[in-house]
Amino acid sequence: MKILALSGSAREASTNTALLRAVSEIAPHSIEIDVFHQLNLLPVFSPDNEGDKTPVVVQNFIEAVAAVDGVIISSPEYIRAIPGGLKNAIDWLVSRIEIIDKPIVLVHASSRGDDMLDSLRRVLTTVSANFFEHLFLRISLIGKTPEEIAVLMHSPEYESQITAFLLSFAEEINKCKEDD
Repeated sequence: MKILALSGSAREASTNTALLRAVSEIAPHSIEIDVFHQLNLLPVFSPDNEGDKTPVVVQNFIEAVAAVDGVIISSPEYIRAIPGGLKNAIDWLVSRIEIIDKPIVLVHASSRGDDMLDSLRRVLTTVSANFFEHLFLRISLIGKTPEEIAVLMHSPEYESQITAFLLSFAEEINKCKEDD
């Protein structure tokens, strides 16, 4: 099973990206997770640049989404909202078929950010028929460096939480495949 882990942060030392990298390392062997953390490379969405005019970097992103069985999103909150880069990435996908039935779940690296999460849930419920709001992993990592996060996530407590979360997501993905 292939999953794309999408970080809503373009920051090099992002806690969200560090959490997703740890999740990818801890994933059971049956689950392959690729972390995408370069939303800052996507140009601003414009319907005028869709179809034959879709920029190559956007086409590569869309193909990455199309090639996986599911998507995990982890994002910071910027001014009580979805970061612009993440919203822009979703905008590039919204008029396309690649996201419509794609299983999606959220992971969150903070004890804060509920306004952004509420908004992101509303957006994801709109763009995907298989957004699994009931599957949610929240681990507060505020103030931790990526190196500290890598060590912390490999503790037995967090490894078991992450593994259980991923196995539940895999189960939901398999149910979606059976329904097709």
